[in-house]
Amino acid sequence: MHSLVRSRLFWISIGAAVVASLLPLWLSAYLLSVLTGAYYFGVFAMSWDLLFGFAGEVNFGPTFLIGLGAYSAAILNNQYHLPIPLCLVAAACTALFGGVLLAVPALRLRGPYFGLVTLVAVLLLQNAIVIFAKFTGGEIGMTVFDVLSIDATTNYYYALGFLVVSAVLLTRIANSAIGLILQASGQDPVEAAVLGFNVTKHKVAAFCISALLSGLAGAMLIFYMGAASVDTVIDISIGVQIIIAAILGGRRTIVGAAIGAVFLIVATEFLRPLGQLNTFVVSAVALAVILLLPDGILGFALRAGTRE
Repeated sequence: MHSLVRSRLFWISIGAAVVASLLPLWLSAYLLSVLTGAYYFGVFAMSWDLLFGFAGEVNFGPTFLIGLGAYSAAILNNQYHLPIPLCLVAAACTALFGGVLLAVPALRLRGPYFGLVTLVAVLLLQNAIVIFAKFTGGEIGMTVFDVLSIDATTNYYYALGFLVVSAVLLTRIANSAIGLILQASGQDPVEAAVLGFNVTKHKVAAFCISALLSGLAGAMLIFYMGAASVDTVIDISIGVQIIIAAILGGRRTIVGAAIGAVFLIVATEFLRPLGQLNTFVVSAVALAVILLLPDGILGFALRAGTRE
């Protein structure tokens, strides 16, 4: 506990959470809505960082897990009118189950093959949504009958609360024995196996945790927006943004991934008047930060603080 209190990351996280909790006092409903979406995006990025930053596995298809959770919740609410709490539980379970089915065989592969499998999984899910349009709404998407709230401030605190809880959970896991084993497995899986660690089991566990939070965040996002569609929760471009956000904020920091996600979403929204130049400018800035600061924004700040 003493080392945690002395941690620079701990105080940065506390300060950010306090500032974020006070923002509704000053910001408009529009800006709160932008941040609300950014916070869910932050959970996606943090979940991805657990697998890549610590286990060393590049998941090119994070939206497969997000989409499973989002669409399972949307279908249950749209078709069977189940209440939101039950839909959220079902979304988490569906994403977890799908994560296990994907991770167990995929994590036995080496090199780029794991990433390729996760990418193909996204394409299969996209095709399945189009093929079974009667149940999913196809390319148009589908609406849900219930929403978390119609009040911008309430929605904001739902997203912020979920982000904080996810950050605490993932950080605790990252700093536990499991996190150390994942780091060892990611850096040298052969040596970790020689030391007696079950590398595959721990990576599957990390994938399952990532799947559960991603699916739950995806479901909460569609109950915030009021609809689920391929463009908002499954498209490969969304997955690319999640990966960029995690690396931009700082690999193996968890909280840094959330910072990177908020930066990307907010920057994209404020530069929207630029039209097609919007994506170019944001991407160029992100690329420059990644090239100049390999440790990411938060990683650089922590390293600079250590030198001081």
